[in-house]
Amino acid sequence: MFVGHYAAAFAAKAVEPRAPLWSYMAAAQLVDIGWSSLVMAGVEHLRLDPSLPGSALVLYDMPWTHSLPGALVWSVAGGLLAMVLLKLPARAAAMVGAVVFSHWLGDLWVHRPDLALWVGGPKVGFALWDHPVPEMIVEMGLIAVAGALWIGQRKDEGRRAWTGAVFLGALVVLQYVSAVMPGGGEPSGFARTALLAYLAVTLGAWWLDRKPAA
Repeated sequence: MFVGHYAAAFAAKAVEPRAPLWSYMAAAQLVDIGWSSLVMAGVEHLRLDPSLPGSALVLYDMPWTHSLPGALVWSVAGGLLAMVLLKLPARAAAMVGAVVFSHWLGDLWVHRPDLALWVGGPKVGFALWDHPVPEMIVEMGLIAVAGALWIGQRKDEGRRAWTGAVFLGALVVLQYVSAVMPGGGEPSGFARTALLAYLAVTLGAWWLDRKPAA
C-alpha cells in the first residue's frame, strides 16, 4: 500500500480539522519515513524481486518500524510530538497518533507475511499485493471515499474544492507511477526515492493548507 495510507489522513482531517493536513499526511507515512531512513542507514533491510506479482518488495528485516510493538511506539511518539511541537489539543494529537498506527493496519492487508507481532515473533500479512488489480481498487477506493469527506470539510471552511481535487489527482498519478516503475535497483536507492515521495506529499499538503480560504 502506498497512497492508500493517506485515506486515513483525509478522514482524520474531516473528523478533527484542528490538526493541519500536513501533520496527518506525515503521520500516515511516519512508519515508512522511519523505515526508509533506517534502510538507508543499514539498520533495516529489504530485497527487490521483480518476479513477484504486484510489489517487488521483500521486506525481511524491519523490526523497529513494522513490528506491532514498533508501530505502537511510533504512534505514541507521533501523538506526543503533535501535542508538544504543534501545541495541538489532546483529541487532535490523539488523532495524529491514530493515523500513524493506521499505517500498520493498512500494511496488514497488503503485505506478504512480514509484519512481526513482536520483535523476533511470528509474522503476519494478508498478501493483497499478490493480487495487483484488487489491491489497486482497494487503494483508489479508500482515497476516493476519504478524499470526498475531506473536500466536503474544506468546502465547509470556505476553501475551493477544485484545489483539493487536484491534490487527490496528483496522488492517483503518484500511485500509478509507483505501480509501473521497474522493480529492480538497489534497496538504498528505492528507500531514498520513497522517502523523497513521502516528504513531497507532506510538503504539498502544507502548501495546500496555507492557501487562504476563498
